[in-house]
Amino acid sequence: VSDLGFDDVVELDWWNSYRHRGLTVTHVPSRHWGARVIRDSHRGYGGYVLRDNKHSIYHAGDTAYFSGFREIGQRLAPELALLPIGAYNPPSFRNVHTSPADATRAFLDLNSRWMVPMHYGTFRLSHEPMEEPLALLEKEAAAAGIQDRVLVMEEGVTKFF
Repeated sequence: VSDLGFDDVVELDWWNSYRHRGLTVTHVPSRHWGARVIRDSHRGYGGYVLRDNKHSIYHAGDTAYFSGFREIGQRLAPELALLPIGAYNPPSFRNVHTSPADATRAFLDLNSRWMVPMHYGTFRLSHEPMEEPLALLEKEAAAAGIQDRVLVMEEGVTKFF
């Protein structure tokens, strides 16, 4: 990325952290792949937990459900979890993407205070209808009793925590 003008780049392996100006960034595991072209290798994928002295946010990135969500919650206790809910149909896509049910389960494993769904509704990613992921998440969240902890962010709206 130095060709793009980024001079100070820090690469992190899973569970490694980097601290800069009061913000700690920890690279955490996910279940996906990092390849982008045919000869690329499966590397460089994961999520991130960002923490300052008051708050923490987990950005899962592209991921399928996996047991690592529980470990991320136990080790880093993120308050806010940004979890993907789209691109799960056909079912084979769930090897690398979470469904709304998977995201609900991941949120419970993380034991975060808030969930913000992402990775849905912008453009067609797979075969489910565009409105389905959010509708299914609302049902799953209600069934799990966490509907008041799921924050659907509308474009251009700011929330303070």
